[in-house]
Amino acid sequence: MRQSSTRAGGVPALFASTLAAEPVRPLLTYYDDATGERTELSAEALAGWVARTANLLLHGCGLGIGARAAVLLPPHWQTAAVLLGTWSAGVSVSFHGLATAGLPALGPGVEEPFDVTYAALPRIGDWLDHVPEAEHRFVLGLAPDAAPLAAPPAGYRDYLTEVRGHDADLRPYVPLHPDDAASVDGTSYAEWGRLARLMATDLYGLRPGDRVLVDAAEHEHPVKWLLAPLAAGASVVLCANLDPDRVERRTREERVTRML
Repeated sequence: MRQSSTRAGGVPALFASTLAAEPVRPLLTYYDDATGERTELSAEALAGWVARTANLLLHGCGLGIGARAAVLLPPHWQTAAVLLGTWSAGVSVSFHGLATAGLPALGPGVEEPFDVTYAALPRIGDWLDHVPEAEHRFVLGLAPDAAPLAAPPAGYRDYLTEVRGHDADLRPYVPLHPDDAASVDGTSYAEWGRLARLMATDLYGLRPGDRVLVDAAEHEHPVKWLLAPLAAGASVVLCANLDPDRVERRTREERVTRML
């Protein structure tokens, strides 16, 4: 009998435990100091986006366990939905193009094509020649207020437009095994879960209930800004284009207890 990745403490469990314990507590608050955006999601609200993303892949694209996704997205609340939703569908991920020292950064040399790619519109201009081939290509504009794109680039579908057409409940859940590959290099759900817990406790010293301010420019890899806080039972204040002059006030207003 396959053991559930949730029961085994793999990647999906990191979010599932938070959702079960404190569904309405603010879990991820996103700031972009270049645009003035502030978006706050509870675990329950994020779960809706996660389920829609998983259903988009499972039912809209016909993908599931064994499929592969390339993610070319910066730290963002929509990236959290993409990653958690993709993993919930059993699709393994390549953090394509990341260059975070000491952590998997799957880029050149990863076998193509992929089954699905997600790319951020601000990056497509520079990365167009490096976006992997895939049957399904989604673009994210990452605009404030989750505004959809008026005209996606040729060959891409707007993620927000597509995902909103799917159910916010994920039933039945994909029966993931802890040894299933969460990333295309073969790293399993359980291994990512262990790494996230190790980083949360031994590297960052995070505790349940912590409110963690994260500078997105300094912590691009999702195991740092997303999985480690989830493993600790902490919530995240994720700041893009962080203005140093706003840190003190934001720390006070958001009741930040730790900074990365």
